Amino acid sequence: MTGAHPLRSKRRRSALRTAAFLSPWLIGFAVFFVYPLLSTLYFSFTRYDGFRQPAFNGLDNWSYVFTDYPLFWPAMRNTLWLVLVMVTCRVAFGLGIGLLITKIKTGTGIFRTLFYLPYLAPPVAATLAFVFLLNPGTGPVNTLLDAVGLPTPGWFTDADWSKPALTALALWGVGDLMVIFMAALLDVPKEQYEAAELDGAGAWARFRHITLPTISPIIMFAVVTGVIQAMQYYAQPLVAGKVAAGVIGGSGQQFEPGYPDKSTLTLPQLVYNLGFQRFDYGTACVVALVLFALSMAFTALLMRRRGGLIGAGE
Repeated sequence: MTGAHPLRSKRRRSALRTAAFLSPWLIGFAVFFVYPLLSTLYFSFTRYDGFRQPAFNGLDNWSYVFTDYPLFWPAMRNTLWLVLVMVTCRVAFGLGIGLLITKIKTGTGIFRTLFYLPYLAPPVAATLAFVFLLNPGTGPVNTLLDAVGLPTPGWFTDADWSKPALTALALWGVGDLMVIFMAALLDVPKEQYEAAELDGAGAWARFRHITLPTISPIIMFAVVTGVIQAMQYYAQPLVAGKVAAGVIGGSGQQFEPGYPDKSTLTLPQLVYNLGFQRFDYGTACVVALVLFALSMAFTALLMRRRGGLIGAGE
């Protein structure tokens, strides 16, 4: 029993020393994550406009968002579409470009630069350029399609084509994923490829049984970060909708996001519109919490099923 007290004292000192080293992170986590999250949860049960004291109103905000707010479910569907389609396309396209460039024998640096440069373009400038390129009346893309006898979509002025147009914009700026996948692909041991070739394995078999299992952590990273980015997708659909609708900006102009026909409306746009344009902070907090819950649910699901990424190779 005499040695128990010194042992507890030593453990206590060790715990305090560890807490001291962790304190900068703990303070930052509490100030910039825990406090805002709890505040958002609190305001979601209040009527609050940012000027007067918040007044508790129970589940009124939640009921309004899920049953009476006409923009919530279109924004939810669009956001889920972007998560499922845009993220999948970006990961597949980035991986494909990375594979292609690693196989090129000459001019690798030129191709790598050409594919990476679009990623450096500011999101607003890139969106403006895409809207003008895909203009259904005067854009060069539809002019070229018409010249070869192909259909000419309305792109950002057509509700059926606006999200595919945003996906094309996202694929144009896929340089970040290309670089990440190239680094992962170049790290795959060449000895494994050589052994597989000696065993008669073809290109698809080598990719399925060697490449895919080896880079699966990088694919998981790309998917998870892509989901988080899609959940925060705000500037590109808003700018595309404004320009396509002919709203240039300026004082006194009102613009309801989502043009055309709510097809570019996303949950982050609702948070901004409700909170900073309509000063309905309680309802905006409800949408923000839904967005947070969706992000956590997608991330948890992906992390639980991360083994599925390498299942094809086993």
